[in-house]
Amino acid sequence: MGRPAGLVREGRGPAPLHLRWRSILLVFAGGSIGAATRYLLTLSVPPVGGVPLVTFLINVTGAFVLGWLLQTFALRGPDEGGRRDLRLFVGTGILGGYTTYSSLAVDTDGLIAAQSVGLSILYAVATIVVGAAASVAGIALASAIARRQAGRGKP
Repeated sequence: MGRPAGLVREGRGPAPLHLRWRSILLVFAGGSIGAATRYLLTLSVPPVGGVPLVTFLINVTGAFVLGWLLQTFALRGPDEGGRRDLRLFVGTGILGGYTTYSSLAVDTDGLIAAQSVGLSILYAVATIVVGAAASVAGIALASAIARRQAGRGKP
């Protein structure tokens, strides 16, 4: 048998996941989709009262979906094969490109520059707190769905 597809690592065994071409391409393709989606959303939804609510909503919805996705995968078995590919493509790629810490930082700085220091602090803290709560809600939803399916005898 040949060695796993990845970057050459002479005499050191298979390349770690983050150095395998397939994994890199899955993340790249997904990240391109996620970043393009985020960009189009930010172009189409103007700030409300000077507050870039679209960035807030992108980060919160991304956190929710990522929590749901990773819990769903965790409950279905080990991180390998198609499950791993889907996690890399959707979780790391699409959702990694869709959510954006850098825009949060730039938007927060923009509010500070506009003399809205209190609003900038509220915006940054709310994004983090609501995003964390959304992630927990996604995890809870995936767990509830799994429990309901187990009760019905579905795998």
